[in-house]
Amino acid sequence: MLRKCPAGYYPEVSDKAFIDPTAIVCGRVIIEDNVFVGPYAVIRADEVDASGEMQPVLIKQGSNLQDGVVIHSKAGAEVIVGERTSIAHRSIVHGPCTVGDDVFIGFNSVVFRCHIGDGSVIRHNAVVEGVDLPERSHVPPMTAIAHESDLASVEKVSPEFSSFSESVVSANHVLVEGYKELSDDL
Repeated sequence: MLRKCPAGYYPEVSDKAFIDPTAIVCGRVIIEDNVFVGPYAVIRADEVDASGEMQPVLIKQGSNLQDGVVIHSKAGAEVIVGERTSIAHRSIVHGPCTVGDDVFIGFNSVVFRCHIGDGSVIRHNAVVEGVDLPERSHVPPMTAIAHESDLASVEKVSPEFSSFSESVVSANHVLVEGYKELSDDL
């Protein structure tokens, strides 16, 4: 469901994207081509800052937000999800936040007030808060990265995890095409 927010913004969604009918997309949200938004996902850009302004939540081309993902931002701050990025089931991205291109965020993970570098993999049940995660970083399952000193323990992504991330993006591109064809048939 697409909704206007109290500040008057209505989502801008590419006609080449697929938004599941159970998802809620509200306010100043921009969704580019070939994006998949799964069942029960919620993307809200509906809060303004002290001066009444609001930055968008931008979901760039080829990305996928899976079942139950929540993306929101405090006080009108910007959220950007880069190209070909996968955000897995029940994860939360809370702004201000920038997630780079070709990133994988695993099940139940939380990213908040941070920048996630291109090609990074954040595994399930991990938390990244208040830091700039370098490109191609691998955050293991159930790890919290909340201080600059925590970055010393972060290793680079292995080819195995990069390959897995690419396969998730490919699978979701197929879903966008398939669901779009099904909705065209209705």
